[in-house]
Amino acid sequence: MSNDEATIVEDSELACVEEALEAGVELLLPRDVPLGGPRAMPVQRVLPNKHRHFVGAWCFADAFGPTDLGDGPGMDVPPHPHTGLQTWSWLVDGAIEHRDSAGGRHTVRPGGLNLMTAGRGIAHSEYSTPETRVLHGVQLWTVLPRGEREREPSFEGHDALPEVELAPGARASVFVGSHAGVTAAVPSFTPLLGVELRIAAGAEAPLALEPGFEHGVLALTDGVLVHDVPVPRGAMAYLDPGRERAVVTGAVVSGESDAVAILLGGEPFEEEIVMFWNFVGTDHATVAEARETWMREREAPEGGRGRFGTVVDDASGSLPSPRIPDVELLPRGRAKRRDR
Repeated sequence: MSNDEATIVEDSELACVEEALEAGVELLLPRDVPLGGPRAMPVQRVLPNKHRHFVGAWCFADAFGPTDLGDGPGMDVPPHPHTGLQTWSWLVDGAIEHRDSAGGRHTVRPGGLNLMTAGRGIAHSEYSTPETRVLHGVQLWTVLPRGEREREPSFEGHDALPEVELAPGARASVFVGSHAGVTAAVPSFTPLLGVELRIAAGAEAPLALEPGFEHGVLALTDGVLVHDVPVPRGAMAYLDPGRERAVVTGAVVSGESDAVAILLGGEPFEEEIVMFWNFVGTDHATVAEARETWMREREAPEGGRGRFGTVVDDASGSLPSPRIPDVELLPRGRAKRRDR
């Protein structure tokens, strides 16, 4: 892309953001990043964002696909570590197998959930299954509050979660918290909401919101509108606390069926944290220690792996951590909203 073309794209994106703000919606745009090792799969990362670090305790959101795996390797992420967070894997299409060092192993498919609680430290791997032809979904992280970051790691695999009709042509699947009269029996450590919305072309999903929560609507397909504001695929419409309702519409898009979006919510997370690679901690020293431990343990024989352990039935080489910066990593908290 030439400099002139890049300028045109930036100006167009800025105009979209400004129009959304006028309608009372903060539009967060994603960036393209590779996920995994040498055979990395491209994803669209909307959180963390320079304009907003959290939505509730949701601190990380990657949208991917729909990707035809005939054109690439799919998800191929060898063993790697996590601390201080929960990871949530939700699919629209395809299947991903999870394995971890706490003994967890489960294949997630549409309508189900893989939920890993890293606590003081865990390692896991993720691979799209051989029969998967199209891969489409989202991976999310939530920050564990300070008092829970040293808890023992654990994993839960759910094959089905509650669904509810919101209106004709609009359905919701709840994977954490409560919405529209249904509750997902899934553990979280701060008040959270996670819902998949499927909206037929021309239909509307009326959303009753918890006014004490902030919310984000993450578009996983084209054709998602929030309060009539178009939300591009991979982008998120942020709605600040105090709102009691929202309307998400499915637009008519050639070649698409339902519009699909993820509604995230939670009480504003007031703690500051340090995030580096896959580690969440209270300060620079906490994540630097976790990185040093991972790099030492990944070279040790199986019996010598303590904090992060060995991923069950996975003989793949583990991923090394990037080099930690020589300067002290500063905490991140609640980024300022754009000026209107």
